[in-house]
Amino acid sequence: VCHLRFDDTNPEKEEQEFVDAIIEGVQWLGFDWNANGTSHLFYASDYFDFMYTAAEALVKAGLAYVDEHSADEMSRMRGNFTTPGEESHYRWRSAEENLLRLREMRDGRHADGAMVLRAKIDMASPNINLRDPTLYRIKRQTHHNTGDRWCIYPMYTYAHPIEDALEGITHSICTLEFEDQRPFYDWLLDKLATLGLLARPLPHQYEFGRL
Repeated sequence: VCHLRFDDTNPEKEEQEFVDAIIEGVQWLGFDWNANGTSHLFYASDYFDFMYTAAEALVKAGLAYVDEHSADEMSRMRGNFTTPGEESHYRWRSAEENLLRLREMRDGRHADGAMVLRAKIDMASPNINLRDPTLYRIKRQTHHNTGDRWCIYPMYTYAHPIEDALEGITHSICTLEFEDQRPFYDWLLDKLATLGLLARPLPHQYEFGRL
């Protein structure tokens, strides 16, 4: 059984017309996401409430923090393949202060781009994707599915593993460019399972070559 899922985490890039066109195209190819009378059509936005709850849980556990550096500063501090990243001084805020800032982000009390929520992993990791990746950003944009309910939106790399886990996916099959994202996929699911938000066994990501 396969799912047709729209990763509609960026309201600037998704519109209902776009969704309808993909559904029509996939049907034209002969694929049917209905199994045993049940529709397996899903949207990332179906899980926005859970994703936000998970974000608060990570903050409370000291596994995520709100960073107020500019995008340019965060990019510079991230380092590169030969230079380890530089830790943000916001990294060491208390969980209580980070939670307050995250709720202010959710409630629209800060401007777009003023701050982001980041995972607290390892700024010296040779895998740059583990250098405290962004989980949430502020973006005031009407969403095709949730309207104006949210002014913060999850990043795709944060949303994808959560979607897989909530849908009971066993094999999350990706193309090869996602291979270096798999360590974060595993890190996030393991932490959320340890915090009691997800059930084990957890999904596993597999990469394949297009040819």
